[in-house]
Amino acid sequence: MEKIIYKAASRGHADHGWLNTHHTFSFASYYDSNRIHFGALRVLNDDKITSGTGFPKHPHDNMEIISIPLKGDLAHEDSMGNQATIKQGDVQVMSAGTGVTHSEFNPNKDMGTEFLQIWVFPNKENVEPRYGQVHYPVAERKNTFQMVVSPNASDVDTWIQQDAWFHLADFEKGFEKTYELKKKDNGLFIFLLEGAIEVGDEKLEKRDGIGLLNLEKINIKASEDAEMLLMEVPLEW
Repeated sequence: MEKIIYKAASRGHADHGWLNTHHTFSFASYYDSNRIHFGALRVLNDDKITSGTGFPKHPHDNMEIISIPLKGDLAHEDSMGNQATIKQGDVQVMSAGTGVTHSEFNPNKDMGTEFLQIWVFPNKENVEPRYGQVHYPVAERKNTFQMVVSPNASDVDTWIQQDAWFHLADFEKGFEKTYELKKKDNGLFIFLLEGAIEVGDEKLEKRDGIGLLNLEKINIKASEDAEMLLMEVPLEW
């Protein structure tokens, strides 16, 4: 097994006033030739948006875009005619395909919004753009892996155009569980949202990440109460 450690403090950072963001991989003005992507996982942004502000309409194409609110609300509008607000517990996916424009705003007047913005390279380009949004109860990820993204529409409505599986998990201190890869030769990226965990012999703290290659399974143990996102993605596609 090979591993790549991404410590929280080593991420790219930008504070635009209305947006405070950390980039695990190269994005916008942050560039690191060693951190372009992890397999099909291209972008992992940890965004905080102040009240009443957000991203105006902007275009995307041929990218699978996943948004996961961690706190507050995010109002979405796109060129497909979708208007929705996503909240903590929701997962939103957008297959940009042949092209789509969208905007994202914090509609609240008295609180910030925090969310993960994730981009995954698709395994098929120029598909018809598609939108999906599902609420996944937080209680159902306690001491287990809650699937929130899949390549199969029969698994979840938040499916994407790639052989990738995302799981959210909340582990109580001392709990441990083994994650087994869904597809041979995929890699696994674990992003720790809160707490502390042990991934094999590596210790991760809040907002640390680890990329794992050449493995079939891995044991994860919570050394504190912990919340995490596991992203299994192809290393080649």
